[in-house]
Amino acid sequence: MHKVNVNLGDQSYPILIGSNLLGDSSLINPYLGKGKLVVVTNEVVAPLYLEAVKSMLGGRCAGEIILPDGEQHKNLEVISEIYDYLLRNKFDRHTTLLALGGGVIGDITGFAAATYQRGIGYIQIPTTLLAHVDSSVGGKTGVNHSLGKNMIGAFYQPRCVLADIRVLDSLPEREIKAGLAEVVKYGLIRNAKFFDWLAENSKPISGLDDAYLVRAIKTCCEMKAGIVAQDEKEIGIRALLNLGHTFGHAIETAAGYGTWLHGETVAMGIVMAADLSRRLGWLDVSSAQRVRTVLEKNFGMPVVPPADISVDQYLDLMSSDKKVEQGEIRFILLKDIGSAVVEGNIAIETLRSTLTAGHGLCGEL
Repeated sequence: MHKVNVNLGDQSYPILIGSNLLGDSSLINPYLGKGKLVVVTNEVVAPLYLEAVKSMLGGRCAGEIILPDGEQHKNLEVISEIYDYLLRNKFDRHTTLLALGGGVIGDITGFAAATYQRGIGYIQIPTTLLAHVDSSVGGKTGVNHSLGKNMIGAFYQPRCVLADIRVLDSLPEREIKAGLAEVVKYGLIRNAKFFDWLAENSKPISGLDDAYLVRAIKTCCEMKAGIVAQDEKEIGIRALLNLGHTFGHAIETAAGYGTWLHGETVAMGIVMAADLSRRLGWLDVSSAQRVRTVLEKNFGMPVVPPADISVDQYLDLMSSDKKVEQGEIRFILLKDIGSAVVEGNIAIETLRSTLTAGHGLCGEL
């Protein structure tokens, strides 16, 4: 078992990474608190892991909330269902929620915990690769709105993250690939050697080989923990973790939540960000091509944006992105592989070129 600490003073917590952790109650007991425990999960994960988690809790589970599966259910209506359950059953402010699921369940549960009786404890038990390396760490919680993804939420840290890699064995291949988009992102923004290692070892990583998988997850968590410790509320360096997300969130919203997996649109967005970086003269052609090749060929991710999203749709949706400042859309772009920057001063003609070329998979790439 590996332990990565997220150092945030009184809000610090560990990320516990390893195999078969769900069977070890001693790992989670210190973080359960003294109140009642409620597991929040979905209809896909519940049949697989709910009983194992309840067993690990040693009879302390006082309730379970099983939600529908999918990004399209990440909304305020579902949050109200959680509130209804907690209020009807008289759960007080000493209650702890356990988020058992992927990014959607983690974000919803965290937001419910942040807002129920002005804040109760919660624990993340991620069941997707994307949640292991990204969404379960850092305290971003929230829901989607029809006009924008993740526009309603709060920064609220969990008590701990229990990342058992064995739960990933039940994931379909598409979910694995979607999670790997976030893994590749870490190498691109800050660690060129990690990016090279991912490219060289894509086969065992994609095949969920224990040693390679743990190394990849641990490296991503260490990088994110370090960034979050410096910038919890995303007023500076933490924005780099959104490489590909400005484009990707626009694709998710325009296509309809649930049409594409979040990681799939991130992969598309990373290719578009690489193209825009190249057009600005920052990223050379061979590096931009390599970004696309690693995502598409090494890891088998979709990198072609939907052809039915117009340039004007992109611009409208991106203008509502959380990274917009004083009307200026800010992008995470690449100066080189392993070196990302936040940039808002982009000529509209250059941006339109990337958005137009996106329909042809970024033309010259």
